Amino acid sequence: MKCPFCNKENTKVIDSRPAEDNFSIRRRRQCDECGKRFTTYEKIETIPLMVIKKDKNLEPYEREKIEAGIVRSCHKRPVTINQINEIIDDIENVIFRMGEKEISSSKIGEIVMDKLKDFDSVAYVRFASVYREFKDVSTFMDELKKLMDREEEKKGEGVEKENEPESF
Repeated sequence: MKCPFCNKENTKVIDSRPAEDNFSIRRRRQCDECGKRFTTYEKIETIPLMVIKKDKNLEPYEREKIEAGIVRSCHKRPVTINQINEIIDDIENVIFRMGEKEISSSKIGEIVMDKLKDFDSVAYVRFASVYREFKDVSTFMDELKKLMDREEEKKGEGVEKENEPESF
């Protein structure tokens, strides 16, 4: 493993442990040349996943594309980069558990929206407006109404639970 600071190849592992997701190993390394420390992650190699684009072209799956879309959607929201990485890990787990060699970009988009819907409603609407290519304000408002109805249902469920008598 090359040192990211001095580009020398002599580094040693000083600590290994499972990463938070339990799907990778976190390794602390130290460069023998410059003495600086850095972290690497080791993941299971998966079958290369190909994405079927809207124009039917195939291209390799790239985590960075999902990350860029989610980061844009969460701009100026109270969201940490760790939370974004957790969402992307969840999305990838869903995608890779499907066991497919090819997946449509629309299916990936739906999975992303499903995760964002439960995470941050503003980020969800931002992502959906680009992904679904809202043509006009009424389409945008329809999506907002669905989201608001869903929020009301959640609140209603919480109120019903509060009003339920305690069982002994």
